[in-house]
Amino acid sequence: MITSKQRSYLRSMANTMEPIFQLGKNGIEESFLRQIDDALEARELIKIAVLGNSGLETREASDAICGALGCEGIQAIGNKIVLYRKSAKKPKIELP
Repeated sequence: MITSKQRSYLRSMANTMEPIFQLGKNGIEESFLRQIDDALEARELIKIAVLGNSGLETREASDAICGALGCEGIQAIGNKIVLYRKSAKKPKIELP
């Protein structure tokens, strides 16, 4: 679990990021989760765009992904989700 100060720090880092994934009409599939898992291991902090045809609300998608992958939902606002998980091999982000 991360603190509100750490969450704020991660939100500020994600502010300038572009989404690297789009959640579309196929929804949350195993292959999509595998790609997010690999990206979290490599980057630790990622942003995902939730398209209107996905059938999921932004918060629902964030909760489903975090439940499946054990990551932290940092922010779910508009149609964007920001996720964080500390890398097991090479941690890059130093939290305050």
